[in-house]
Amino acid sequence: MAESFKAFVITDVDGKPKGDFTTLTLADLPDNDVLVEVAYSSVNYKDGLTVSGKGKIARKLPMVAGIDLAGTVVESRSPDWNPGDKVVANGWGMSETQWGGYTRFQRMKAEWLTRLPDAFSFEEAMGIGTAGYTAALCVDALERWGTVRPGGKEVLVTGAAGGVGSVAVALLAKRGYPVVASTGRPETHEYLRGLGATGFIDRTALLEKGAPLQKERWAGGVDSVGGQTLVNALSQTAWGGAIAACGLAGSADLPGTVLPHILRSVALLGVDSVMAPQQLRNAAWARLARDMDKNALKTMYDVQPFNALPDLATKILDGQIRGRVVIDVTR
Repeated sequence: MAESFKAFVITDVDGKPKGDFTTLTLADLPDNDVLVEVAYSSVNYKDGLTVSGKGKIARKLPMVAGIDLAGTVVESRSPDWNPGDKVVANGWGMSETQWGGYTRFQRMKAEWLTRLPDAFSFEEAMGIGTAGYTAALCVDALERWGTVRPGGKEVLVTGAAGGVGSVAVALLAKRGYPVVASTGRPETHEYLRGLGATGFIDRTALLEKGAPLQKERWAGGVDSVGGQTLVNALSQTAWGGAIAACGLAGSADLPGTVLPHILRSVALLGVDSVMAPQQLRNAAWARLARDMDKNALKTMYDVQPFNALPDLATKILDGQIRGRVVIDVTR
């Protein structure tokens, strides 16, 4: 086991959070029950805010950034985990109040870990990552609501070329739902068709202020954008339908009315991936293992070395990344 290793750490510099690569030892890590040798992490929108310093995500400094990881248990004081177990971790305050995945080793609380399904390698698990796991939570929520049906009304996915959107499109298409992808990048249409999208709507059409009740089109949807986009999605959802909302890449505002909810029984299903209980996590990963097409998954992500992280953080905030980026923390 390495005596020292590289990590990306956020520190306070003149009153502002600043991230950089530094060297840590095992003694520097938190005193949690399970030591994990990290193989891969990934770049999510929240990571972009943290690494770039454009968002005050880390609330305790110093902070090892990275909101997810995949790796192997090396040591454990918990009866739930043994050396050699393959695990993933998403959320639980990682990169905010708890040290995260941009490191070669990390000590985790036992309850933060989820057993990696045999269907996935570490690389594939982070190709899915927090974004894909969140997408699976959203699809689970829509199916529990019960109005999306194979061959029925269309299902909307906003931010479709991003990490959450890409996996949502693939999972919904696998279940036989007609998926309409919202994106502002026409060059991604072929990629999204390959994931199963059957139609497209330009994101600008969902950014225009519209009537509180618009023509009923969607049986449901997955939204990672928020703001006016979410308002229009709700206004266009058919009676009894639902939108599973999990992000705010566009805005945290919700400048709409209650009319879709009280006149059409449309539901807004909030989906939180950070503190989701283990039961929901296991169900999401089981769905991914069952429904995630491996060939489609390979088209969704790119693997980059650890040193590329700062540049990638800027690109994801600027909307320049399609799908997912996996970080190999070993190189």
